[in-house]
Amino acid sequence: MALKITDECINCGACEPECPNTAIYEGGAEWSLADKTYGEGDAAPSGASGFYSDEFFYIVPDKCTECEGFHEEPQCVAVCPVDCCVKDPDNEEDKDALLKKKDYLDGLGR
Repeated sequence: MALKITDECINCGACEPECPNTAIYEGGAEWSLADKTYGEGDAAPSGASGFYSDEFFYIVPDKCTECEGFHEEPQCVAVCPVDCCVKDPDNEEDKDALLKKKDYLDGLGR
């Protein structure tokens, strides 16, 4: 399951540099995957939508592996001072799927 950032986010930015997949973006920022840039209103290649925020930091589900293969726990969750990085029930994935996604992202060079 990918993670998401709730609207309780205080925009401190602590999570963004901790993400090994560069899956976290500042509110309003465009995001990229496989040499393509996306912005507001764009769905992810997987079809995931509703994750973009122009107000708060947000997590791109196609890039979030919950830190599987990197750390024992998601780093955004570990550093968030207001506990707004939570599991996203709209983007559930098991550990095998998360590790496959990590391998895919590794192949892209992130």
